[in-house]
This record gives sequence, C-alpha cells and structure tokens, in this order.
Amino acid sequence: MNTTDTPNKISMKAVDTIGSLANEKRQKNKCQQFIHVVSILLFVLLLSFMAVLVKAYFDGEFRSVDALQKYIGKYGAFGPVFLTAFQAVQVVIPVLPGFLGCAAGSVMFGPAVGFWCNYIGIGGGSIIAFLLARKYGMPLLNDLFPSGRYNKWSVWASKSKSYTGFLFMAMLLPLFPDDFLCYLTGVSKMTAKRFIWIIVLGKPWCILAYSLGFSLIK
Repeated sequence: MNTTDTPNKISMKAVDTIGSLANEKRQKNKCQQFIHVVSILLFVLLLSFMAVLVKAYFDGEFRSVDALQKYIGKYGAFGPVFLTAFQAVQVVIPVLPGFLGCAAGSVMFGPAVGFWCNYIGIGGGSIIAFLLARKYGMPLLNDLFPSGRYNKWSVWASKSKSYTGFLFMAMLLPLFPDDFLCYLTGVSKMTAKRFIWIIVLGKPWCILAYSLGFSLIK
C-alpha cells in the first residue's frame, strides 16, 4: 500500500462526496420548486372551479335533476370530468346536492360512465374531507356542521370499538350523511389507510345501485 497516496485519495473522496451532496440538494430544490408551482396552479384551478359552482348554484342550475343535466351538457365532452369534480366538491362542501349528481350522471352518460364519474368523484371528495378534518380538527367540523351534538359524536367515534363496522355499513347504505361521517372520521383515531379502504370497498355499491336505478329513467 502506498501511504503517500492515501491523503490524496481521501481528499478526492471528500470532494466527490461534497459534489454529490450539492447535486442532490440542487435536485431537491428543483423538485420543491416544481411541487410549489404545481400546487399554486392546482389551487388557482380549484378556486376557479369553486367560483363556477357558486355562480351556478345561485343561478339555480342545481335545483333539479333536469337543470343539472342541462348545465353539465353545456360542457360537451368535458361533461364527465365536470361531473366527477362536482361530486368531489359536494362532499367537501356539504351544501351542494350530491344526490342530483348521481341521478344526472346516470341519465346522461349511462350506468357505466355515470358510475365511474360518481364513484371517483365521491370517493376522492370523501378522502379530501377526511384529510381536512385530520388536519384542522373539531373547529372545522363546528364551522361546517354547527351543532353541539357533533362533539358527542366525535367522542363516540374515538372510543367505540364498533365504529369501523358502523362506518362501513353507512358507506354501503343510501341516505346516510356520508359527508359528515367523512369529516367525523377525520377527528377519530382511525388511520387514513383504514378509512381509504372502507371508502374503496364500501362506497361503490350504493353508487352502483343509484347508477343502475337512475339509468332506467333514460
């Protein structure tokens, strides 16, 4: 072994290590910048879509199935995309009539396309509602659902061993306040992974029943 080369080898390794770390840092900064730009664009897109929905809501476009069908029809080939986004938003903002979306999608696009639009939209919106509640907690629920009894519900959801089974059954059956349950579960101790699986496995059956039933109206 040539001991005279050892310091040079060590210094070269140090230079290589520093260069590698600097390159990783540059790549990380580029990735963070890209994520930041995409986040801003998505936020602006969401605000624009929300503005469109608010205007349509006050214009009476969501007052009935027929009115919603005509409104979605204005978007032509983008109608299924609009319906999917609409169904996601109506879960996150519970004042919108999601039931009409299921009916309109099935009648306009048939049971198959209508089902997938409703399933993807409602499923995505449910997960977003859960994550919002997980981040902002009970103050958000109190703003969206102003009633003291929801505090008792949150305590029960956190402590009850049967809540998982109850939530799964609620996702299976129609007419349950799914939007509220998604927010409620967000402030419980249920993991995000378990909640997502409940939505994925439990939610499609009710939506499928709606899609098949309303498609017969066509």
